[in-house]
Amino acid sequence: MRARGVRPGVPPRALALATHPGPAAAVTVVAGLLALAAGVPAGRAALVTVAVLAGQASIGWSNDWLDADRDRAVARADKPVVQGAVAPTLLRTLAVGSAAAAVVLSLLLGPAPGLLLLVLVASGWAYNAGLKRTAVSVLPYVTGFGALPAGVVAAAPGAPPAPWWLVTAGAALGAAAHLANVAPDLEDDLATGVRGLPHRLGARGSAVTGAVVLGAASLVLVLGPAGPPTAAGWAGLALAVPAVVVAALAGTRRFRRLAFPAVMLLTVLDVVLLLAGGAAVT
Repeated sequence: MRARGVRPGVPPRALALATHPGPAAAVTVVAGLLALAAGVPAGRAALVTVAVLAGQASIGWSNDWLDADRDRAVARADKPVVQGAVAPTLLRTLAVGSAAAAVVLSLLLGPAPGLLLLVLVASGWAYNAGLKRTAVSVLPYVTGFGALPAGVVAAAPGAPPAPWWLVTAGAALGAAAHLANVAPDLEDDLATGVRGLPHRLGARGSAVTGAVVLGAASLVLVLGPAGPPTAAGWAGLALAVPAVVVAALAGTRRFRRLAFPAVMLLTVLDVVLLLAGGAAVT
């Protein structure tokens, strides 16, 4: 029996695209790797990963559901709703269902880690529901990405709170991700009444700000842990240079669509190098 509102033969790919799979996968991988670095037992680490994945799917689906009219108005051909592959009502059902699953899965980890992980989900929904149109559009990214490492570390039994540098770097990477993510759609957003922080800064101002914040996040990750930086830390800083350059160039049309993938890739690589370098995240 076929789901109502979905064109035959398209649903699997269309539904996957509507989750915004690149960012969703990057955030989920980061959560799983941080869980390993924090010494979270395997079963709980898997639960962290699945909970974060459910939350990210709900954020992606809610974005395409709530933005359906805007995306149609500017003919966003990359959106399944605009293609006619999926009805907004189906995305609404999936978004609410996956959000409910994220709540249950997160709280199975306990009140502290569960609520911290749900801050990320709530932040994503708040952004989609209207904060993207305001001067504080960066706030959900800062709050959500700052809460993510805190929640993952809290999932480790008996672990102290996440170190300041890990939470700070997460928040800064969230801010950089927001500025880079909006860059390709500045004109379309303005045409449909969206005036978040990047729109107010302008393309070049937003790109430069994002590059500075991204560089600062990388420095915090390398210099924040106790003791001298490891070889892996210096390698992470070296990898940050091209990502910062791409982020700075996001003010030009040619590089706008490269900035966000660069930020996401750098975030994953930073966590991999943290794990390889043995930095204490608990």
